[in-house]
Amino acid sequence: MRKKRSLTLLEIMIVIFLITLITGAIGYNMRGTLDRGRAFRTVQAKEQLQDLLLMCVEEGDKGNDIAKDPKRYLDKYRLAKNSGKLIQDGWGNDFDIEYKGGEFVIKSKIHDKYQEDQKK
Repeated sequence: MRKKRSLTLLEIMIVIFLITLITGAIGYNMRGTLDRGRAFRTVQAKEQLQDLLLMCVEEGDKGNDIAKDPKRYLDKYRLAKNSGKLIQDGWGNDFDIEYKGGEFVIKSKIHDKYQEDQKK
């Protein structure tokens, strides 16, 4: 008959170390994917926000006032379900919004930095 042999503490520690090592490698590789997703969400949000803010201007409000407090105007006209989330980039920071020459200029500092890093 064979005797049942249990794992030693050293064997268990080696297995835990290997699992941690593999998890760390996967997590490191996923970081770039998350940033690409955030960048995509930022671009989409900028386009959508641009259109919605122009609709507010069409209602008769001043573009400069809308640029200062876009959430208030989006809520006023009920143009967005979650206006607080819409005025944020993929990283959760509020957009910098300006009104120039009849158009809204919407910027995200983190997204701009991300794009510069991708060019390098």
